[in-house]
Amino acid sequence: MARDVRIDNPILNSPFDAPSRHHKFDDDGITDEIAEFRRPSSYFVPIPAAKRKGGQRAFDTEWTADRVEPNPTINRIRERVDLWHRGGWLHVTPTTRRLLEYWSDPERERRLFFAQIEALETAIYITEVATKVGDAWIPNLLAEESANANPGVHRVAHKMATGSGKTVVMGMLIAWHTLNKAASPQDARFTDRFLIVTPGITIRDRLRVVLPSDPNNYYRVMDLVPPELREHLGRARIVITNFHAFQQRAKQQLSKVHKALLPEGAFVESPDEMVRRVTRELGTSSKQIVVINDEAHHCYRSKPDPVPDEPKLVGDDRKEAETREKEARVWLSGLEGVQAKLGIKTVYDLSATPFFLRGSGYSEGTLFPWVVSDFSLIDAIEAGVVKVPRVPVSDDQMAGDGVAYRDLWVRIRDQLPRKGRKASDAEADVLPAELEGALHSLYSDYEKAYRRWEDSAARTHDGSTPPVFIVVCNNTSVSKMVYDWIAGRAVPGPDGGTVVQAGELPIFSNAERGAWIDRPNTILIDSKQLESGDAMSAEFKAAAAAEIEEFKREIRLRFPGRDPDEMTDEDLLREVMNTVGKPGRLGEQVKCVVSVSMLTEGWDANTVTHILGVRAFSTQLLCEQVIGRGLRRRAYTLNDEGRFDAEYAEVYGVPFSFIPAAGQTTDPKPGPMPTRVRALPDRADREIAFPRVIGYRYRLDGERLDADFAPEHHLTLTARDLPTKVEVAGIVGETATHTLDDIKQWRMQQVEFALARRLAMRCFRTEDEADKPWLFPQLLRIVRQWIAECVHLADGAFPQLLRIGRYESDALDKIYRAVAGSEDGDLRIEAVVLPNDAVGTTAFVDFDTTKPVYATAADRCHISHVVADTESWEQKMAQVLETMPEVDRYVKNQALGFAIPYTIDGQHRSYYPDFIAVLDDGLNLIVEVSGERKRDKEAKVDTTRSLWVPAVNRHGGFGRWAFVEITDPWDAEGPIRGVLAGARGA
Repeated sequence: MARDVRIDNPILNSPFDAPSRHHKFDDDGITDEIAEFRRPSSYFVPIPAAKRKGGQRAFDTEWTADRVEPNPTINRIRERVDLWHRGGWLHVTPTTRRLLEYWSDPERERRLFFAQIEALETAIYITEVATKVGDAWIPNLLAEESANANPGVHRVAHKMATGSGKTVVMGMLIAWHTLNKAASPQDARFTDRFLIVTPGITIRDRLRVVLPSDPNNYYRVMDLVPPELREHLGRARIVITNFHAFQQRAKQQLSKVHKALLPEGAFVESPDEMVRRVTRELGTSSKQIVVINDEAHHCYRSKPDPVPDEPKLVGDDRKEAETREKEARVWLSGLEGVQAKLGIKTVYDLSATPFFLRGSGYSEGTLFPWVVSDFSLIDAIEAGVVKVPRVPVSDDQMAGDGVAYRDLWVRIRDQLPRKGRKASDAEADVLPAELEGALHSLYSDYEKAYRRWEDSAARTHDGSTPPVFIVVCNNTSVSKMVYDWIAGRAVPGPDGGTVVQAGELPIFSNAERGAWIDRPNTILIDSKQLESGDAMSAEFKAAAAAEIEEFKREIRLRFPGRDPDEMTDEDLLREVMNTVGKPGRLGEQVKCVVSVSMLTEGWDANTVTHILGVRAFSTQLLCEQVIGRGLRRRAYTLNDEGRFDAEYAEVYGVPFSFIPAAGQTTDPKPGPMPTRVRALPDRADREIAFPRVIGYRYRLDGERLDADFAPEHHLTLTARDLPTKVEVAGIVGETATHTLDDIKQWRMQQVEFALARRLAMRCFRTEDEADKPWLFPQLLRIVRQWIAECVHLADGAFPQLLRIGRYESDALDKIYRAVAGSEDGDLRIEAVVLPNDAVGTTAFVDFDTTKPVYATAADRCHISHVVADTESWEQKMAQVLETMPEVDRYVKNQALGFAIPYTIDGQHRSYYPDFIAVLDDGLNLIVEVSGERKRDKEAKVDTTRSLWVPAVNRHGGFGRWAFVEITDPWDAEGPIRGVLAGARGA
């Protein structure tokens, strides 16, 4: 047994920045020593466990059963990409640069994880940059490795831990390719046609969010594309399919006689016909397909010359390996068919575990050699991106080797029924003692989490769903036995009939007082059968018959327009499984899932808190795959240190060995229970709509320009922002003073002419981008007036500093806002709105938070809660808006997507005001609560007042808008009423 190491808080890094610290490993595993740099990429090479005397294999599942090997290629690529990143993303297209800036903006309302940005940066570097900067070895190496393992199919793999956001990365890849193709149709590096291949139907259905046409698409929900570019996404053609679609199907049903007479393969699709069926929506006009493989470890070809001395597989292990190999062959052969028919530009593989398994011909756990980036599970844990899996590390049994509930399988496997056991068999009544003990122990901890959830839900009325407990079994006989024990079953009664017996775990029981309850707490799932799309076995249908009928009844009650009899039993159970943990859906109240196989990879119930494995786990890879079902976080709220607080998943029976936690002898410390913040359907009359403005343009109705200068158009030049005098000295010798005398030599006329010229080029062109030289004299007059009236000097600054980039950008912004706001000129500002999606709404708000919340008044707010980021002024501001009779309804701008575009230092940014309040006369009031006035805040406020509000009001299609800045929420009524009086007076 490894030494006892306990790490109380494993989260060391921000989820949004490159990891800068990590826990060290030594020969015994992880330590509590912290290294102050990023962990190099490495992988674990499994070493066969030792055998006891007599040939019996020991169940030594400690970390030392693996050996760490570095990934030199990934580490070298990582260094090159990081150097390019720090150098400012050189050698990319303007569209790519705009996307990188947008994704990396620290002021984004929905910031992207570092892991997501790194995956895209790596893909971009390989495609656009590597050959230009002397790194052609990278694409050459990838081509070589692909040719060796996947002849004719070029693959690039990104390793990302479960829960770190692979679906978002898919959307980013699609956006990067599509927008570049729209900007440069002849650029052969990019495409706008995509084939996404998944291992099952669940993921296929869930990935609809990468379709730009989907109402909940990630381009909008996760804000993946700058608003001004979003309209171009419509040109993308995307097909999402599961790999089973690559199987060549019979073209028609044949009788037994015809089958006997016709040659084998007759009336079966050819590879070309299969490809045509699968990719019909992509068209065949050109060879421009990009393939994205989700959970790509399912797609490989067995090595023709297997590694010698690999352990020979027997029994269930051999059958499982044969099934995996057959499925992998279908997947890869399908891609080869697509390559032959249409041509594939690149296959992007996304997986948490892109490894070869036993039976593949490669050494077990060998990393796919075309992996180019790696954000491992331990990296994700240390960044707080996923839950921390906790496994037993000690107990009080004091007998035998190991920890009972950690090494569960080897203790109970010989007592479990083989596949195919009938329900009447005697062992149906009795679980192995260790399994029953593990269920009770893990359930006891679950019950505490469930009671905390009950208390929180009752207190906040947030409509959240309960925590979920999953059991992963090795076959249908074991899963049925465990399910009956947990959920209850029908047993022979005294009069020859049957009676319903309640389950042993009360919260999970589907029976009470001798009858089945209306809504099952526990469901039984055979995830492999559901994922393939094939019909379930009669045995499994019989086992789940009561659940199926109850869910059909529930559909009739809750969805009167739907006929559950039109759904297959498979469709129904898949719907239930897919909606576990999702409020308002069929599976929302499911608390326990008993599954054959590992559930489905991609199953994204973020409410899973407890996992019990009742099957063999021969490698850390298999451990990671099943633990992945419980890794998704509930809440994504940062603490005061700018990191996530730890969330945990309690795991028995899965000998996982990354982050140890001591066995609990006392009650666990309760963690913060997330509150669900959402738009409430019964408050739909409180909905607030807002325009999606992506920019501003100017229309010159005549030829007359003027400017009205206000205090917000003034600019102070100071040495605080730009030193004008620097003293230098050596270790010995004379000192010297450096100044900006060369800039001082410029004549003011040169400065004025330069500003006027830049202003004309930036803001005053014809529709076809031609200059308007006849406006220059008016602009020069306005520039001179602005310098004379609005420029102030401090700390030895001088006016020629206006030629320096930052000051020049500020000057141009202030001057053209003054011109646009003038009442005497002919220039008018107009709002540019997002094409085809010009109006946003409160209806789509739905997220979890662990921050303090304020429950909103039902007659004033569409959203259930206001999140208190500062823990004080948000509640007060909400109270003020709820008590003011002039306010009809309001909303806090959190996860709402209401953004005001502005520029500072020449960079495009987005400003998210604090509240929107709709007043009783229909005026939409933007409310900003301001503290210290900083330069960036001044730019935001000035843009809103000078550009956004006038432009939107001039549009006329979005109602009337105004803006108010509140410096003290406890004294907010006066400023709000002042704005209202001014608007009514106007």
